[in-house]
Amino acid sequence: MTVCLTGDIHHMSLGTGNQRHCDITEIQTAHRMLELLEQYDVKITFFISGKCFLEEWESLEIICSHPLVEIGGHNWSCFTPELVHRIWNKLVRSYNGPPLVQRRDAERTIQIIEDLCCKRILCWRNHMYMHGPYTEKILADCGIKICSDGTNREATGPVVHETGIYNFPINVIPDHEHLFHAERTREWVDQWQKRHSWKDDWGSESYTIDKWTDIVLADLERNRTRAAISNMIIHPITMYLCDGFDALRRILEVVSADETIHMSETI
Repeated sequence: MTVCLTGDIHHMSLGTGNQRHCDITEIQTAHRMLELLEQYDVKITFFISGKCFLEEWESLEIICSHPLVEIGGHNWSCFTPELVHRIWNKLVRSYNGPPLVQRRDAERTIQIIEDLCCKRILCWRNHMYMHGPYTEKILADCGIKICSDGTNREATGPVVHETGIYNFPINVIPDHEHLFHAERTREWVDQWQKRHSWKDDWGSESYTIDKWTDIVLADLERNRTRAAISNMIIHPITMYLCDGFDALRRILEVVSADETIHMSETI
């Protein structure tokens, strides 16, 4: 089995629910996750917001220079202000914004990573998997080779788009949307579901960390049997908040027995 492990890291000024419930910064949770990855010799692709590099480079530098880590872009400010993006969604049917805005977002993120890390990124994931009508064209023009937005349980690997860029959705149950943690209590999830009727290929349920881990391991085995590359998303801050990385250790015990690759290596 081949596994592509990924995680998203957001700037602390974004003020997510996870960040508000955490006693350390989101980048510090990534440091602790990286220590585990070192123990198991597992590669990871971290998709990181541009503002992380602007505001927290001193803390982020050690992650970006680690040989197990590949860096991908995760938008500049993660679609803030939210109201502006809602308006754009109504006006041009793209939450990401019109092409000019989307291009500027990508270029700023790519450039600050190149300036600080001395490397040109090849991978991208939009915040909240927001994949708009201009995404492939904009990212391809900016030199991005592969985008990992959205979920598709049946995906087996990257698929080339007419623009030349590859799309590779997540095919192992995601963590954040399917886990009880931080503000995502059973009551909160019930109210959120009533308001948004959200679901993905794994349904609308949220689980305890132990049950979720069982599903992850089952998905990995399923992908093994159908010769699919497993594309996983595991947020460092989510694992820290759930159980201090105990579940991640269970997953890494399995993953480390197989080949792990960076997102760019899937193509």
